[in-house]
Amino acid sequence: MKSSPLSIGAAAARFGLATHVLRHWEDLGLLRPERNSADRRLYGDDDLVRIAVILRSKAAGMSLDQIGVLLDDDHGPKRHAVLQEHLADLDRRMEEMRLSRAMTVHAFECEAHDITRCPHFRSMITDVLDGSATWSAAAPRP
Repeated sequence: MKSSPLSIGAAAARFGLATHVLRHWEDLGLLRPERNSADRRLYGDDDLVRIAVILRSKAAGMSLDQIGVLLDDDHGPKRHAVLQEHLADLDRRMEEMRLSRAMTVHAFECEAHDITRCPHFRSMITDVLDGSATWSAAAPRP
């Protein structure tokens, strides 16, 4: 069952956004709300789903340009490439988080007063120290 369309203020409030954010997304073509006879925006169920997709995609690290491709029916092949690129980025970020977590757990459990003097900690960063890896798993090698 469809719900009644929401005003821009009500739609923005539902998601904890300022109204200018929805206007900006509309300017970029991410949203296309209907208009009433007074030319006021009316956000229906499909618009609310698009807002939720935009917010979830932004939280996952996608740019508005990438989200635009994701939401655009005319970008079939490009959509696939954008999603593939985003998956690779997520994998890099997850690996960086895994390494960061391991280092943090070790620092938390380590009895060494100065973590930089701990041999086990040093072994965790040997590849960075000898130049065979970068500090950030997401950063490209020079």
